[in-house]
Parts: sequence; C-alpha cells; structure tokens
Amino acid sequence: MNLQNDRFIKACLGEATDRTPIWLMRQAGRYLPEYNATRAKAGSFLALAKNPTLATEVTLQPLDRYPLDAAILFSDILTIPDAMGLGLSFEAGEGPRFSKPLRTEADVAKLRVADLSQLQYVFDAVSEIRRALIQGSSQRVPLIGFSGSPWTLACYMVEGSGSDDFRTTKTMLYQRPDLMQKILDVNIQSVTAYLNAQVDAGAQALMLFDTWGGLLPDGWYQKTSLLAMQKVIAGLRREKDGQRIPILVFTKGGGIWLKDIAQCGADVIGLDWTYSLARARQELVQNKATVALQGNFDPLALFGTPDQITLEARRILDDLSQSPVIKPGLHALDGHVFNLGHGISQFTNPEHVTALVETVQKHSQILRTQ
Repeated sequence: MNLQNDRFIKACLGEATDRTPIWLMRQAGRYLPEYNATRAKAGSFLALAKNPTLATEVTLQPLDRYPLDAAILFSDILTIPDAMGLGLSFEAGEGPRFSKPLRTEADVAKLRVADLSQLQYVFDAVSEIRRALIQGSSQRVPLIGFSGSPWTLACYMVEGSGSDDFRTTKTMLYQRPDLMQKILDVNIQSVTAYLNAQVDAGAQALMLFDTWGGLLPDGWYQKTSLLAMQKVIAGLRREKDGQRIPILVFTKGGGIWLKDIAQCGADVIGLDWTYSLARARQELVQNKATVALQGNFDPLALFGTPDQITLEARRILDDLSQSPVIKPGLHALDGHVFNLGHGISQFTNPEHVTALVETVQKHSQILRTQ
C-alpha cells in the first residue's frame, strides 16, 4: 500500500523531505473536545482503549483536525503489565493503579511474560486503524505502534501507580538488583513480542517510550534502561512487505546520554526540551552517527499566544537548519521529525496546536529553499 504522505518515514530513515514532518505525542487526547465526547461514550479510559472501533475513532480525530504526518495507535503503555495479571485500573483524578504490584521475591517469582491473547484488542485496533487510513488506492499517513520501555513498565509494576520519585522501585533496584533484573528480563520478552505483533497487525513504525529512564543515575541508566531497550530493538522486525520499519526511542531527560542512545540500534532518538536539537545533531555527526532526531517543542509553550508559539517553533527550526547535515547531499533539516518534548497537556487550546503545525510546515519548507 502506497503512502500519500511518506514524510515521516523518510525523515526517520534520514532521507530528504520537502518539509519537516510533524506529529504530537499524545495527539489523541483530552485537549480535543471530540476525544472527550468519544471517551464519555465509552464510559472509561480502559473501555475506550479496549474497544478497537472507538480506539480507531480517536486515533483519527487529530488527523481530521490537523494536517499531521503520522497516526499513532491510541492505547496505553500499561497494557503489557495488565496482560501479566497485575490488575490495572484508572481512578478518576489519580491515574493508573495496579492491584497486585511486585513488592516481594514471591511476587517477582510468579511473574510471567505477557499473554498476547489478552492484548488482541490492541492488535485488532492496529488493523482497524490501518484500514481506516486507506483512501482509494493509497494510505493517508503511516501508523506508529508503541510500547513503554522495560524499565518504565517496571517502575509502575513495582510502585503500583505513578510516583514523584518511584522510591519503592529504586529501593528494589539498589537492594535487590537481582529481582529488578528478573522483571526487566520478563519485560524485554513481553515488549519485543508485543511490538512484533503490532507490526504483524499493520504498524509501520515502532516507538519505545522510556518515560522514567531519566530517574536513573549515569551508569545505572546505561546498564538498566538503555540495555533493556537495546535488547528489545535487537529482537524487532525491521522490515515488512519490502518496507523498512523505523524504530524510535524516547527517554525523557535522556539528552545527556545522547551518544550512548545512538548506539542502541534505533533509527530515531527523541529529545525533550532540555536538550538542543542543533547541539545533538552536532554531537551525532562528530561521532559519525546517522541517527535521526525527533522533538523537541516544550508542550507548555503551547500556552503562549499563537504568535509566541510561531516564534518558538521557528527558533527550533532555525537553530537546526544551521547544524551539520546527517548525510551528504541532504539539507540540515532532513532527518528530523518535529514533535513535542513530551505529551501534550489536556489543558492545551486546540487552536494553538493549529498555529504550531502550520508554522512547522510552512517555515521548514521555506528554510529548505534558502
């Protein structure tokens, strides 16, 4: 199936594009009134995520509102531990909770690789979204599948919920690294199988969200979170039907480990707003790493005025346009996917997103002609 818009795939693979592609982390979400209407119809977040037809509906909503360059599966990173029997629920105003967190040696000993049959609703959603993206004889934009990283999943599995410092998780890491390694090993197997099943169902790119990798000290990050992601990536399908499947990794707060992340096997490194894209490109080129970059607009900058949003987006693009090229013959802006530095806030004005998307598309095209 040909893509009407293949800018995202090309940018991920370090190929030339006429303008910089853009999509947004958590682009299908509570900032959109149409999403809230569908969620109300579903009755709860989990009911929405586990209904392939409704998941397809909300996946397409931001694409119908904005000219984005990729769709991303609507789901949650905690589907895997839910399929391990940890008892996932979402309490209003409190976020996710597990009724059976991994606190003891006995808890960890009982842990098993996720049962993919319990995740069939995810794969059904992937297939349904792919079908819905087809217009005539071609597909509107590519579909991104995703998973939480093994370490980030472990944080929730041990803690039992979100946390300010994940103290229980890090206590296990330091006191019983053998138990944490067992959890990571099970998660590595589960995440690898889960992502490959998404490819089988129709995902055309895969992203690992390492939301809590930045909690780790230097040294511990490399041997804990990054090594686990590297093992996942080594087991992923990289091609289907003759098409390359880009792999993207994003560690929040991970810019300081840029050179290490560049060696993990991913095609794209996502960065948050704390690390300059231009600086990252300079360091990667100096190290002869041709990995592409994704990011890194501060989500809260969307609370500025449309004019301020325009200036900030232009600043990011202008800086990157002065950096070295990723490969000979390309423009400095090639090999970059514009995105936020983390998920969009539920309180964002949808019209402000319009200003961001329009600015990125117009300004990145102008810069390529200069």
